[in-house]
Amino acid sequence: MTVAGVGLVGGSLAGAVRSARLAGEVVGFGRSAANLRVARERGLVDRATQDPAEAVADADAIVLAVPVGTCPALAERFRAHARAGTILTDVGSVKAGLVRALEARWSGVGPVVGAHPIAGSESTGAGAARAELFQGRRCILTPIPGTDPTALARVRALWEGVGARVEEMPPAVHDELLARASHLPHVVACALAAAVDGTQVDGRVVLDYAGSGFRDTTRIAGSPAELWRDIALANAPALVAALREFRAALDRLEGAIASDDAPALEAALTLAQAVRRRLGRTE
Repeated sequence: MTVAGVGLVGGSLAGAVRSARLAGEVVGFGRSAANLRVARERGLVDRATQDPAEAVADADAIVLAVPVGTCPALAERFRAHARAGTILTDVGSVKAGLVRALEARWSGVGPVVGAHPIAGSESTGAGAARAELFQGRRCILTPIPGTDPTALARVRALWEGVGARVEEMPPAVHDELLARASHLPHVVACALAAAVDGTQVDGRVVLDYAGSGFRDTTRIAGSPAELWRDIALANAPALVAALREFRAALDRLEGAIASDDAPALEAALTLAQAVRRRLGRTE
């Protein structure tokens, strides 16, 4: 198995596959020699290379664990060197457009299976990888009409083998769900950080007074900009709809505060508290 992009998710998958002995050899591919060296030193991969031909020549499966915007071009780089029948899969947070693009790039080579493990953090690089990252976490597979059932079963077995709970759904359904459950929170965290940046009150810098609430709410804004730029643009229609829904909820809170409507404000806060408690029971 070749893992292209040995960062938090790709490196964790590579390490978990090696730990569970799900592949005879795990090869790491990437653009950073320093990161690949860390992956090799930590035992996440059996060998590492920056050469696309060397990376995929003997692969039975290739996992693209790079920003979604670069996946199609990387598949194009690999296709001339991959052997017939090689499975191409990914870990991208957006599926509909990406699966179509990968199907086009990989046509005539082998089957494509879209996948998205819902696990991770704002940490990056092979140094942040951990083999237990996927234990008990959901991984969504997004087959389309014509997806090879044998390849789908093998990708399912891969994720189940590293401890994930696998679910299947159409790519468009995935994108609508994740726009609200994942992409919206990230944009909101970024907006909050930007809204306060540089603000002063009576000569005092607001960020100097930021406590755990502000830090917790903006934590995910520390994720790589390149990664989230690609996600937001690739899922723009669903994310824009989610932002409109969020703006409406924010407007309701603002209206209750501005009009000194204590019952409406308390009702909104109570609802939010109940939602958070339900979420806590599912973690």
